[in-house]
Amino acid sequence: MNSKTVTESSVFIVQQMTQSDANLAGNVHGGAIMRLIDSTAGIVAVRHASSNAVTASIDRLDFHSPVYVGDLLIVNACINYAGTSSMEIGARVEAEDFRSGERRHTASAYLTFVALDSEGKPSQIPPIDLKTEEDNRRHREGEERRKTRLKEREKKR
Repeated sequence: MNSKTVTESSVFIVQQMTQSDANLAGNVHGGAIMRLIDSTAGIVAVRHASSNAVTASIDRLDFHSPVYVGDLLIVNACINYAGTSSMEIGARVEAEDFRSGERRHTASAYLTFVALDSEGKPSQIPPIDLKTEEDNRRHREGEERRKTRLKEREKKR
C-alpha cells in the first residue's frame, strides 16, 4: 500500500452562515459548526483511505469565539495520524467578516475516523508520508492523543 502525503488529502471548505444556522441568541449555532467540521474531516478521511470512512469519535472541540450570521466559515482539515484502519483528522475553523476581511479563529477539533471496506468492516489505510517538520509534529501529537484515548477506553471496561 502506497503512502500518501498530508497535502494529498487536505481540504478546506468555505460556507456563508445564514439565518437558518442561527441559535436563539442570534449567533451561529455550535451544532451547525460541528456538522461542517465533521463533514470536512470526513472528506479528508475518505480521500486518505480511498474508501468509506465513519466518525468514531470527536476527542476535542473547542470554541474560541462566536460566529455571526453573514460570516464566511472556513474549515481547514488535514490528517494528523494514521494507524492501521483509524486516522486522526485535525480541523481549524475561522470566521471571516466578508465586508472587512477580518478573520478570527473560532474553533478547533480532533476527530477519529475508521476506514470501512465494502462489507462495513474496518479496512487498512495507507501510512502518511511525512514531508515537513509540521507534519512530523502533528503525527507525534496525534499518536500521543491516540495512546490517551486507548488508555481511557481501557479504564471504562
